Amino acid sequence: MLADIRSRVEAVTEVTFNSVLMNYYRDHRDSMGMHSDDEPELGSNPAIASLSLGEQRTFVLKHKFNKELKPVNIVLESGSLLLMQGATQHHWKHGINKLTRPCGPRVNLTFRRVFS
Repeated sequence: MLADIRSRVEAVTEVTFNSVLMNYYRDHRDSMGMHSDDEPELGSNPAIASLSLGEQRTFVLKHKFNKELKPVNIVLESGSLLLMQGATQHHWKHGINKLTRPCGPRVNLTFRRVFS
């Protein structure tokens, strides 16, 4: 099933992936801190495809250097696919905040190309 999902993500993004990371958000108390996916094994300008399944959550992007830019909030519905590529990881941090209202579980599949 995962290979089929990867194949569909690759068809839509026109990017080839060889790795997937799964994040499970149990409820409104689970979050992902602000970060950039800038590990050397991802290459200099990685393409990262993020598939959301389950509860809707808001993806937050904050510019690393220009503090005058307001954060960008993107609502990720179940089945939505977000592609970050190019210099995104150089200039932006991203994350998922905790919520004050209860919500159900969410699974996030993050497809990447890892170089050895």
